[in-house]
Amino acid sequence: MRIRRAEAADLPLLQDIERAAGEPFRALGMAEIADDEPPAADLLERYRAGGRAWVAVGADDRPLAYLIHDTVDGAAHVEQVSVHPDAAGRRLGSALIDHLGGRAAADGLAALTLTTFAEVPWNAPYYTRIGFRVLAESEITEGLREIRRAEKEHGLDRWPRVCMRRDLPGPATA
Repeated sequence: MRIRRAEAADLPLLQDIERAAGEPFRALGMAEIADDEPPAADLLERYRAGGRAWVAVGADDRPLAYLIHDTVDGAAHVEQVSVHPDAAGRRLGSALIDHLGGRAAADGLAALTLTTFAEVPWNAPYYTRIGFRVLAESEITEGLREIRRAEKEHGLDRWPRVCMRRDLPGPATA
């Protein structure tokens, strides 16, 4: 497995990964999540063109997982990370997150952030295992609040959600 920047030809494959990664939500009674459309091609292209889309590829250079990110309030914000279920258990998601963490630290960003479902085993409990912590209400920045407002409008608050953060090493500890 290696990580590289997403290429234009990868974008339909990222949508396929997202559709497949959504299917396990169906077993949790979250069919709306399973049925949700993947990010639109033009949105994925904006992430790709901006250097904010990464893929984990197999030996055949075909994407098995992807991550897209933004910068929100001085942190690299994981907008989406998805792993095709056929590639689950290979640490592809954590490798992508670690890759982003290294790049973000080198760019002087303080942390990684994300929003996720609190009770889905491969969401908040997983992110806790790889070094994220749930933010207290008083720690949620305005940018994260705006993301949560958009998620609520999209109907994601039907299930409990949290904001999470993983601090990155600063120049003194890098």
